[in-house]
Amino acid sequence: MKIDSLETLFVEELRDVYNAEGQLTKALPKMAKKATSEELRSAFEEHLEQTREHIERLEQVFETVGKPAKGKTCEAMKGLVEEGSSMMKEDMDDNVMDAALIAIGQKVEHYEIATYGTLRTWAEILGQDEAVDLLQQTLDEEKETDDRLTELAESTINAEATAGEE
Repeated sequence: MKIDSLETLFVEELRDVYNAEGQLTKALPKMAKKATSEELRSAFEEHLEQTREHIERLEQVFETVGKPAKGKTCEAMKGLVEEGSSMMKEDMDDNVMDAALIAIGQKVEHYEIATYGTLRTWAEILGQDEAVDLLQQTLDEEKETDDRLTELAESTINAEATAGEE
């Protein structure tokens, strides 16, 4: 496919993130199951519900731009999910695993923040006001999730992961 305009690029990137969110709906339950911290498990479970809402919102964006909601394989998310799966197979103390899960989660969030920020900006340029609003809602939620993971890491989990080293 030839990408000959910002509008075409916008739709292709929507398809990419649509697939990324779908991949995440499969990865988050595994991360929640692996977490030993109740707060971390809860954060992953809540983000799973948000991710389902993100998919619905993306379907609304596709509708506003008059394109079918379909994905194309997001290689970036595929790589992040594979990296996370590999890390979860490592032999780690529970607290260290929780710290690793936060790292995985934040890598995913930072990818999503970059993607949604870019898409929102492109939607602004293309005059897609409804899409701007929908993408901004998701961007705000991705940032909130990242902040929550940072708070968990800084308040307890990273300290608990170092406790075994003393």
